[in-house]
Parts: sequence; C-alpha cells; structure tokens
Amino acid sequence: MDGLQITLEKREVIGKKVSNLRKNGLVPVHLYGPEVDSVSLQCASLPLSKIVLQAGTNIPINVSIDGSEDQVCFVREVQYHPVKDHIIHVDFMSVNISKPVTARVPVRIEGTSPAVRTMGGTLLQPLESVTVEALPLEIPEYLSLAAELLVDFETNLYVKDLEVPDGIQIINNDSEMLASVVAPRVERARGPESEEGESVEGEGVEGEASEEESSEE
Repeated sequence: MDGLQITLEKREVIGKKVSNLRKNGLVPVHLYGPEVDSVSLQCASLPLSKIVLQAGTNIPINVSIDGSEDQVCFVREVQYHPVKDHIIHVDFMSVNISKPVTARVPVRIEGTSPAVRTMGGTLLQPLESVTVEALPLEIPEYLSLAAELLVDFETNLYVKDLEVPDGIQIINNDSEMLASVVAPRVERARGPESEEGESVEGEGVEGEASEEESSEE
C-alpha cells in the first residue's frame, strides 16, 4: 500500500520506567482501534517525529508492528515535553478502510485577496481546519478556498463556500466563518476621528467667539 510508512516495536516497559526509554531516544506509543486490541509500542524519536509532522491527524499511515502486516492508522494524540517541545508520547488509532472515520482537515486560503492587494487590508482566518467524515483513504490532505473571492471588506468566506470532493462530508456548521479581510487600522479609525475632530473644531470656534464677546463686554 502506497503512502506514509512506519514500523513500531512492541514495548515491555510501562509506568514510571518509560522515562528510561526516552533517555535512550525512544518514544512510547499506544495503538488502539475499534477492531484491534490495545497495544503498547515504542519507536525511535527521529522517524516518529517525521511521520507525525507529515501526517498531522488526517493523513493515513501504514503501520507495521515488528514487521507484521501493515494496518492503516491515524495519529490521534501527540504529547510534547512542556519545556523542550519534543514528542514524548503518541497515540495511533487503527481503522477499517471500508468504514467512515472523522478527522480534522486543514483549510488553506490560496492566492491573494484584492482587498489585501489593492486596499491594504489584513487577511484573517478564524477557523484553520474543519472536521470531515469520509472513508480513511479518501480524507483529503487539505481543503482550499480562493482568496480572490475576498474582493472587499464586507465579503466573508464560510464553511459553505468550501468545494468538497465527492464522498467527503463536513461536520462543521455551514455558517462558521473561515476567512475575511479587515480594513487598515487608520482607515477603520478615520470615520469616527473625523466626526469627533469636526465637533471639537466647532466647539473651539464657539469658545473663541465667547471669549471675544466676553472681552468686549
């Protein structure tokens, strides 16, 4: 089977002794699934880190245990060292490729928005991924939106605007916002400031007039 591949080893060390594995460059792994027995495993830190980086949580991985037949898995949880930020534990979920699963899929905003290019706006992406349901081997690496659709500061892009391949169902609400462009800060502030400035200027003139009248009196 093509795709990402990793070989894991069975792990005998459990509990507090797991820290000794990490000192020797190994990372404890837990593999589970609806149709397999839960098993404690281990893997060298470098190849495991590369796989986690490449796969995220939505790309299937062919996992072999001590050279056994591959099983399709997804990364389901990754724990990092709180200070050094390296991986200290990984959970894999084994799946049946004929049954749908859910996964988080990144959303990419591709291209350049006219509102950014010609109007100086700033692109915002409040939602960077969506949850989809699909067969394991059909889950996309990412979903994309065209930034060219953001033509002004009033236009927003929502989950409903995503073009989704056949067989993929998005779980998120259609009305969730994915992207927008906000006006430059100066432009956003210009309206209220000008009105306030005009008002202040008017008050100043009245004040000067009052002082002149007062002096004449």
